[in-house]
Amino acid sequence: MDTQLLQAFLAVVETGSFSGAAERMHVTQPAISKRIALLEEHLNCRLFDRISRTIYLTEAGQELLPRAERILREMTETRQAIQDLSGNIAGNLRLAISHHIGLHRLPPVLKQFANLNPEVTLAVDFMDSEIAYDGVLHGRFEVAVITLAPEPHPGIFAQRIWADPLKPMVAQDHPLAAKDRVDISDLSQFHAILPGPDTYTGRMIKRLFDEQGYPFSAMMATNYLETIKMLVSVGLGWSILPVTMADDSLRLLDCEGLALSRDLGFIHHREKTLSNAAHAFISLLTSDA
Repeated sequence: MDTQLLQAFLAVVETGSFSGAAERMHVTQPAISKRIALLEEHLNCRLFDRISRTIYLTEAGQELLPRAERILREMTETRQAIQDLSGNIAGNLRLAISHHIGLHRLPPVLKQFANLNPEVTLAVDFMDSEIAYDGVLHGRFEVAVITLAPEPHPGIFAQRIWADPLKPMVAQDHPLAAKDRVDISDLSQFHAILPGPDTYTGRMIKRLFDEQGYPFSAMMATNYLETIKMLVSVGLGWSILPVTMADDSLRLLDCEGLALSRDLGFIHHREKTLSNAAHAFISLLTSDA
């Protein structure tokens, strides 16, 4: 069976549409439809139901999904393992990187890695840390550079590279900016703009307020810290952001009883044999810390 058929199947599942799969694989939508039709013909079953412009996996499609992921993963790992026997640092390296780390921590590392290893093709996917964690756990990425999960998973190796202290911040003309010192009760009286409750950082902040017994009013939530910074800078609310993001548009608040920091670093699956390229990337990442 042509592996491109399985790749098309997974692309449709992951993007939720034939058009999205076509964009990801850099082919036309009819080409994706043809590959899915060929795969269904090979397997003699229907893999997708199309209802009101939404596609759903059939029972057969659900059975195929983990097997298709495993087949493609094993083929990729086999190809890489054979290539690595030469000792060369070459081939493909697929990384998952959180948006914030990709913008503020990794550009010099990625540039140096590309210069030192021109035979490696880097595929970088930017995403929320939680999604990247799941991707490594299920073998879709060799390495992820993310906000580390508060609770370790037995199947995941995690190493901290950077401590990332967090501080409450407001716009320069926000009412709280006039105070020399605030506490959590002061923050709870104003609208907050925070990462979503599905993120490690959002859960950390919520847990702190719950432990102190104060509610907070989240005016809006977004997982993009750069967007939060912009909304805070124009006075729409306060937030708790990495100290590294502070600039003249924001006022850092001295808040009694609020001491938060998150760990940023890399993860990989403990049972996955890393490629030479992955080892070289990790070596460069840890030496840069």
